[in-house]
Order: sequence, then C-alpha cells, then structure tokens
Amino acid sequence: MPLDALCLSGVVHELQNALSGAKIDKIYQPGRDEVVLALRAPAGNVKLLLSANPSHPRAHLTQISRENPDKPPMFCMLLRKHIGSARIVDISQPGLERIIQFELEHLDEMGDLCRKKLIVEIMGKHSNIIFCKEDGTIIDSIKHVSAQVSSVREVLPGRTYFIPQTVAKENPLSVTEETFRQTVGSSSMSIQKALYNHLTGISPIMAEEICHLASIDSDYGASELSETELLHLYHTFSLVMEDVKEGRFAPAIVFDEEGPAEYAALPLTCYEGGVYRSQSFRSMSHLLEEYYASRDTLTRIRQKSSDLRRIVQTALERNNKKYDLQLKQLKDTEKREKYRIYGELLNTYGYELTGGEKSFTCLNYYTNEEITIPLDTQLSAKDNAKKHFDKYNKLKRTYEAL
Repeated sequence: MPLDALCLSGVVHELQNALSGAKIDKIYQPGRDEVVLALRAPAGNVKLLLSANPSHPRAHLTQISRENPDKPPMFCMLLRKHIGSARIVDISQPGLERIIQFELEHLDEMGDLCRKKLIVEIMGKHSNIIFCKEDGTIIDSIKHVSAQVSSVREVLPGRTYFIPQTVAKENPLSVTEETFRQTVGSSSMSIQKALYNHLTGISPIMAEEICHLASIDSDYGASELSETELLHLYHTFSLVMEDVKEGRFAPAIVFDEEGPAEYAALPLTCYEGGVYRSQSFRSMSHLLEEYYASRDTLTRIRQKSSDLRRIVQTALERNNKKYDLQLKQLKDTEKREKYRIYGELLNTYGYELTGGEKSFTCLNYYTNEEITIPLDTQLSAKDNAKKHFDKYNKLKRTYEAL
C-alpha cells in the first residue's frame, strides 16, 4: 500500500521527537529522486531518507547505507550550498495531507539568519521534494513540473508553492459530527468509499478498519445507515482520530503467505486470523525500512523468477518443437526394413531386368507374397539395389541417433 496520511502523521510525530533542533551535517542524493540528510540530533547521529520515487515515495529515518554517485546531482549541490549546515526548527504536516514540511534555519552568505523550507510531497507518481524560501517561493525541486505536464500547478524555480486543492475533502482531525453526517452519512457510495472520498488522509484500508471496528459492513450504503449506526460509526472514527492527535501510534505490518501485504500506523484488526499475521514495530521508520526492504527483495525475486520462467519457457517450446519433429522422423524410419528387402530382392532377381523399367514385381521370399519394387529408369538393377540399401542404411543410422 502507499504511505497514507495517517502513517505519515506517525512519521511526523516520530521525526518531531527525534529531530527537533538537529543540525544537517551532510547531504547526499544517491538516486535520481532520493535525498539523504545526515543529521546530528540530540540523541545522536541519524540519517533521514526523503524519497520521491513514484513507486514507493516515503520519508523516514534510515540505517541503510546507500551508494552515492561520483558526481553529486545539481539539486544535491544546491541543497549543500544553502542548507549544508542548517538546523531543523520545525517539522509539520499541513492539514493531514501527504506532505511533510521541514523548516530550516541557517546563515546566508552575509551571515544573517534566514529560514528555508524543504517540502516532501508523498503522492504516488506526483511525489516531489521541493526547496523553498520562507515566503513560499520555489528555489528548486527534485522534479520540475511545467504547465505542459500539470495544468493545476507548476513546480518550477521562481513560482510560488501552494498545496493543490483538487478535491473538496474534510479534515478528519477537526470534522464535527454534523459535518460527518452531511458528508459521509448522506453519500450514495458504500461506507468505505464515503470515508476515504470525503475525508482527507483516509486510505481505503483505514476506511475498512474503521468499519470493522464499528462492526459495520463496509460495502453497505452510507445513506442507508440508521441514526444509531451513523452515530456509532462517527464515535468509532473519532476514537481512531483521537489516537492520531495524541500520537498513540502502534506501527504494524500485516503479512500473508507471499510476504508483506499491508502496513499502518494503527493496528489493522480487520486482517486478524486466517493466512494473515501481524508484526509490530517500535517506530514508523523501522516499519517502513523493513517493509520496503522486504518489498524490494520480493520485487527482485519476481524479476529474476520472471526471467528464469521466460528462459525455461523458451527452452521448453524449442525442445517441444524439436521433440515433435524427431517423433515424426522416428515414424519415418519404421519403413527402413522395406528398403533392405528391396535391395536383397533386386540382387536376387535383378538378372530378369532388361533396363528402363519403372517397377519390378517378384516373389518376396520372406512372406511368400508378390511385391512391387519401384525403380529408377536411369539405373541398372545393381545400382537400384545399391540405392535402396543406401536409403536403408541412412534410415537405420537416423533411427539409432533418434
């Protein structure tokens, strides 16, 4: 599953506790869309991974060392120039969006204290890492988004940064019971869809979990809920959001028979039992490190197994064709004894031939029946016999080889 806003809230809560006042020591860009910050934090030296990879965007503390390119990319050099020794003064998540904002304090070229913002947007293929001035002017980004790419928002140097509001959704941390009734309760969708379509940051799996905790069928129509059921759903939803607001996270990965299936910052009780098992983690960073390492391993295994399957399948198809051809050839060699008999009979009765005959009928002394032997009109009886013996020997060698 992607890193949803509730999981990201757990990451932000963890980073706020671990990185408050941390100073940037080094900046690396090991991949085209990844940045690693080496930090001197109050609790010791740590590394922070910021990834805008479209397949698995994320932000978390990491212990894995990544290989860096010989020449740092331009975005990395820009960050080193501006915030190479900056201090983190604030980490926030605006409006339970899938966005983390790092507010950084540093000295400029004149020695004056100034602030910058490093914004990580975790939005699937639209993920980005954006570096801004304090007033929101974009200095640069790890991915440039022009007007030709997006008509909603340009992400280019000099443009003003803003959070695109493409869909009107309510903030689940502040939504009132009345608003919840008007949005979710009056929706024509199923309860699960109504939750994640009308509330920011609620993923389909968390919507399913809320329905499970409320003992309500997630496929049931939201508008068909009774007053009591809707009230119970809201109270269950409020308890979940209370855990988020208070920072009471319990990171866990749910595994199925193939490996990691889902993860969340809160327990996923809807997956209890059956083929599923749950593993708890001490932090969201530890969870994300484990989850994506496992997923990367599975992806590599699938890629390698896919390559092997393709090689084996090609070999099977080629050998099946070869086998069918050999079976046909083997069937043809069953006639070899006929040519040996032709040759022997021609050597026995060939003196009767005068030349130019197309065939010769004689008694087959093996069966005491008459047999007609085809002849080459251009050859003598002896040469016709030799021709049939040659064909017999060839088919005999083919039979033995097959």
